Amino acid sequence: MLERLAENKYFCVLDGFSGYFQIPIDPVDQEKTTFTCLFGTYAYRRTPFGLCNAPATFQRYMMAIFHDMIEESVEVFMDNFSIFRNSFDNCLKNLDKMLQRCKDAHIVLNWVKCHFMVKEGIVLRHKVSEAGLKVDKEKIDVISKLSPPTNIKGIRSFLRHVGFYRRFFKDFSIIAHSLTKLLEKDTPFKLNDACHNAFKLLKEKLTCAPVIISPNWNLPFELMCDASDFAVGAILGQKDGKNFHPIYFASKTLNAAQQNYTITEKEHMAVVFAFDKFRSYLVLSKTIVHTDHSALRHLFKKKDAKPRLIRWILLQEFDIEIKDRKGTENVAADHLSRIENDETSDDSEVDDNFPGETLMEINTRDEPWFADFENYLVSDIIPKGMTYK
Repeated sequence: MLERLAENKYFCVLDGFSGYFQIPIDPVDQEKTTFTCLFGTYAYRRTPFGLCNAPATFQRYMMAIFHDMIEESVEVFMDNFSIFRNSFDNCLKNLDKMLQRCKDAHIVLNWVKCHFMVKEGIVLRHKVSEAGLKVDKEKIDVISKLSPPTNIKGIRSFLRHVGFYRRFFKDFSIIAHSLTKLLEKDTPFKLNDACHNAFKLLKEKLTCAPVIISPNWNLPFELMCDASDFAVGAILGQKDGKNFHPIYFASKTLNAAQQNYTITEKEHMAVVFAFDKFRSYLVLSKTIVHTDHSALRHLFKKKDAKPRLIRWILLQEFDIEIKDRKGTENVAADHLSRIENDETSDDSEVDDNFPGETLMEINTRDEPWFADFENYLVSDIIPKGMTYK
């Protein structure tokens, strides 16, 4: 949503008034919101905050009202409405159309938080403009004035707020390493010089975070992947002429079992991790993969391979072109893969599998793709034309 907003010239950023209270509750269901206090028993006539299905109901309500405008001229996230266009007149027409929809649906806007026909605006803590995506300066100013944390809760809160913008600058994991070490179990809390330096450096990095471009869907995506002994790294970007423009940085540490993989398996895992991470960008798009491991080019031609490699052939659902690149030329991805500790990223492990059992179908037989495996398990006889592997 943010990337669709970026690189437009004019914006209208609107905010709803009183949120969920815009939605009336059916009289039959009002008794379900009953609560008791000192002055009696009451029930809500409007949707209150705190109901578990209130956010989904409200978002569905907004989507139903603006269904034919969303992704074309309007973006809606809860009670935040954003109108965007490259021309002043078109943006004004869309604003008029949206305000009429709000009037018909009895949606009230908060005048104080509404900004009309601006060239940049704040949406979901990001500044969107014709240049691209930037960090919100007001949020950064608040973070930059924070004093060093004095307990575990303070460190966790600081890393959570700073990590919200981690896609905007490199080396986040390596800089925050000394702070994240304090979050480990049975580790005594002690802020040493390394922790203080990391705290200061993270705040400095935020103040000079670069602008991230939004993807051009008419150009192919370029993916730089690399693997080391303990991590995998990837960079998603596009080339406009000779210049490479990054869109997203990502890295992930390996668990103990994955660290025992061969170098070929690790390089394959880096590619699988990247396609899983950037799946929403790469599906139905041409993708050029740069890697410093030439064996990747021959993977799709390999007939007998380990089951783990066979699963990774599921990448055939993407339009991929693999190009060799020396590690010295793949500096950024190579660096991301060598970050030793990445506790600040999500704790989920790299998934070797892709959803869907039919993605690996490469023949025209009527049997399912797992028929050979099933027959072998039942009869303990290797099918003709297959090896033990």
